[in-house]
Amino acid sequence: MRILGLDPGLATVGFAVVDSDKGRLSYVSCGTINTPAHTSLSERLNQIYADLEELFTAFAPDVVSIEELFFDKNITTGIAVAHARGVMLLAAVRRGLPVYEYTPMQVKQAVVGYGLAEKRQVIDMTRRLLRMSAPPKPDDAADAVALAICHARSVTSLLAEKGGAACSTI
Repeated sequence: MRILGLDPGLATVGFAVVDSDKGRLSYVSCGTINTPAHTSLSERLNQIYADLEELFTAFAPDVVSIEELFFDKNITTGIAVAHARGVMLLAAVRRGLPVYEYTPMQVKQAVVGYGLAEKRQVIDMTRRLLRMSAPPKPDDAADAVALAICHARSVTSLLAEKGGAACSTI
């Protein structure tokens, strides 16, 4: 199974492609989609959509794993990110890809084994799990790698619980 992990953002979207085969994880690629500041929201959303289309074509993922939004203090930034996340969901659904959503705590639990792990612990564990010589960079891409690993580990545990049956939502 090829997983496209997405860390939503408006200025920077983290992406990662990870293959999972019978519990064995393989790193394929990671990076960021960047939209220029001082451009309209609609132009930035269009850029995210177009770049995702290129990623779908280049890597042919089987599923998309995306982070659920967490609003902390800046609601205005959260709304802009929500717009971008909506475009990401739309792009995946238009391609017929199943989308799985995870909270930051679920990602930390799946990757590190502790839902309150620190960011550096998550990044280090992603490096170890994928046998990478250096941690993935930048942070947005590292978060996307962790999202992909989270899905790989979550779907494996759900398949075991369901006797090998495919699952549709998490």
